[in-house]
Amino acid sequence: MKKPRPKHNKAKTKVRQGRVLVVTSGKGGVGKTTSTAALGAALAQSGHKAVVVDFDVGLRNLDLVMGAERRVVFDLINVIRGEAKLAQALIRDRRLDTLSLLPASQSRDKDSLTEDGVARVIAELRAQFDWVICDSPAGIEAGATLAMRHADVAVVVVNPEVSSIRDADRIIGMLDAKTVKAESGQHIDKHLLLTRYDPVRARRGEIMKVEDVLEILSIPLLGIIPESGEVLRSSNVGAPVTLGSPASAPAQAYLEAVRRLNGERTVVTQSDKPRLFHRLFTRRAA
Repeated sequence: MKKPRPKHNKAKTKVRQGRVLVVTSGKGGVGKTTSTAALGAALAQSGHKAVVVDFDVGLRNLDLVMGAERRVVFDLINVIRGEAKLAQALIRDRRLDTLSLLPASQSRDKDSLTEDGVARVIAELRAQFDWVICDSPAGIEAGATLAMRHADVAVVVVNPEVSSIRDADRIIGMLDAKTVKAESGQHIDKHLLLTRYDPVRARRGEIMKVEDVLEILSIPLLGIIPESGEVLRSSNVGAPVTLGSPASAPAQAYLEAVRRLNGERTVVTQSDKPRLFHRLFTRRAA
């Protein structure tokens, strides 16, 4: 008679491995920080545990947009230099338990950002959050390179202007050359977020049309954020637009963008040309 084998009740611990998303642009003033806040809040609103990280050392603004400027005690540089633990620097949003902020330093030198330090912090954040959203400084300096270094996904923010599009093209080249995934031969998902878009002005030829932007940059379109004062009004009261003005057109556009990030194929219905927008959002990059 065979003896029954002893049962081993080993609890299986699921290790969280969050995705890192960098919100980047070549040109400043395109709505990158407000988009970071809105995307982070929208991800948290959709049930994900999300953290937004400000990489703009010396020009800290993400805490203002998040309404947390008075709660900053420690920052990203303090954690990198070992002056504070990550848990001490993270600020949990008072409106959403699943949303946190890791602020940048307002006074430290940008050279305080080190590759090893950033890698360590990102690894810790991956283990705690479903999404790590990095707000990159504009341009192609070291801060921008480190912000995108460990990204799995990139959202390239542009305005429908020639200078913004040209600078974004350089950023796309950096994403394909200077990220960890690119260096190991892997593909980094890149998405286009077109902000401050006014279809009336586009028809008049005052700004670039969506089709023209897509033809130049050749990356999939994640969302079109319409020109609206609601974004600025929400930022001025310290709230991402998806929280400060949830019924507004920009808020709905960000929520739809997040659904696309999560693999859904949604159709924009706010436009006067829904078939056109459906074609644009479902097209693939060449």
